[in-house]
Amino acid sequence: MPELPEMENYKNLLKDKIANQVVTDVQINRDKSININPDLFKKTVQHQQIVDIKRRGKHLLFQLKNEQTLLLHLMLGGWMFFGTESEKPNRTIQVRLSFGQNHLYFIGLRLGYLHLYNQTQTEEKLSDLGPEPLNPEFTVNEFLKRIASKHGRLKTTLLDQSFIAGIGNCYSAEICFQAGIKPTKDIDDINDSDRSRLYDSMKNVLQDGIKHGGYMDNPIFKGDTLTGGFNNRCQVYNREGQPCYRCGATIVIEVISSRKTYYCPNCQS
Repeated sequence: MPELPEMENYKNLLKDKIANQVVTDVQINRDKSININPDLFKKTVQHQQIVDIKRRGKHLLFQLKNEQTLLLHLMLGGWMFFGTESEKPNRTIQVRLSFGQNHLYFIGLRLGYLHLYNQTQTEEKLSDLGPEPLNPEFTVNEFLKRIASKHGRLKTTLLDQSFIAGIGNCYSAEICFQAGIKPTKDIDDINDSDRSRLYDSMKNVLQDGIKHGGYMDNPIFKGDTLTGGFNNRCQVYNREGQPCYRCGATIVIEVISSRKTYYCPNCQS
């Protein structure tokens, strides 16, 4: 599932492609991927300029000239591709936004969605999200204050979007590894020094994830060499049974709250 670095990467790359461009056509192949009548969706979006693209947590916000917002959540299996009809991948397309000869294809939106909202509705839909972890205003003191009210497994807390927005299965594992803390550990057993180190690791790992295009490797356009670059930089995620790059111990996997959890039993305590 795309997380903060993936969505930030998509935002940055798409800004170069479609910011200030006008949607020339809208194609809906799956009504359940949108939230209103398809004809009304098309009427509202078609011929509108994309004035900005923003990210909030794991969501992308395509802001239109008419002050409406297309709110995207890719969920599990969702991705996008921008290009011509001849360049598009051989996959089922749920929604297509056209910009002349180029199109933005939304693929795999079986669980994900592209919903149309006004400004008030958009704010309501995102109101339960916690702070952005890379926001300069989200200081270590703010992090320590928020985590002080939490209990239970560290992994579960990091995945809680009301605690901090944008962290999912991959980056929670990588953050815990860099901090040297097992994701299975109870928060009450983590001291303030380790909590501060966890904060620093969160910043570093997420910034590195963005820098290298995230871990999901479907290119967003032909010739895209950035997207997916973090996949080979993962230290523990999806590496069960393989040796730790740091100490050589075998990476293990556990299931916490129905989520696969990876860590090094030697480097993390």
